[in-house]
Amino acid sequence: MILDGKALSKKILEKIKIYIEKNNIKRHLAVVLVGNDTASKIYVKNKKKTAEMLGIKSTVIELPENTEEKILLETINKLNQDDDITGILVQMPLPPHINKEKIVCAIDPKKDVDCFTPENVGKLAIGAEPYFYPVTPQGILILLDYYKVPIEGKHVVIIGRSNIVGKPMAQMMLKRNATVTICHSKTKNLENIIKTADIVISAVGKKVVRCKMVKYKSVFVDVGISRDTNGKLTGDLNWESDFNNFDEVLSYFERITPVPGGVGPMTIASLMLNTLVEHVSILSLCTELFLE
Repeated sequence: MILDGKALSKKILEKIKIYIEKNNIKRHLAVVLVGNDTASKIYVKNKKKTAEMLGIKSTVIELPENTEEKILLETINKLNQDDDITGILVQMPLPPHINKEKIVCAIDPKKDVDCFTPENVGKLAIGAEPYFYPVTPQGILILLDYYKVPIEGKHVVIIGRSNIVGKPMAQMMLKRNATVTICHSKTKNLENIIKTADIVISAVGKKVVRCKMVKYKSVFVDVGISRDTNGKLTGDLNWESDFNNFDEVLSYFERITPVPGGVGPMTIASLMLNTLVEHVSILSLCTELFLE
């Protein structure tokens, strides 16, 4: 019943490492970190460690909290012009004095491994092929495909309308011929809408969904992550309100992602896949190596 992102991510990363060694691929990911955000530092450290484990060169450029916007733009421009750099990632959030949109727009779309630039987002919106697909939605689709969850013709309800997950997830599901509904903080009758879904993808970061709000034997993808009062990592699904243990939850759903161990690891795997798109498409790579 579990959509095991941790296990699949491990398999993907192992395959990527072999693929890079076999084909002697040279890739270089540059990550720009501005400020001292603790969570951001951990994320960047993990990305660098994973990349280097796979044989991907990784450079982290750390800038102080008070870095001027002009300096950050100059840094990005240098990375754009450097032919050795094949992927650029600016870690969010940025300090409040820096205009996020201006920074994102400065990244070369051909190196935009997060798929944040207007060119890549725009191509996604009109159904064209962007240089890269957003890493979390892409990771979710790979996970669903691996476990043979049908998408075409299904009703997919997405909770959350962020530019990172909700909006691109909707576009990518539409491209797969799903019927898509997006819900958010202003949505009325949320439970009535969720009840009609074959697949629910929740990306809120709060416990907003109870199991009984979701249709029996549907698929639940839990993207949200937060910590409860005991400091334990938890997702958007408040299963404790309806069931006594997680085994009962597994019996209720057709498929479900755990938190942690579901979408999170797939996001990292998806980012690493994006570093290879110059050499082979994500679709053909996954079909060849991971979905057999």
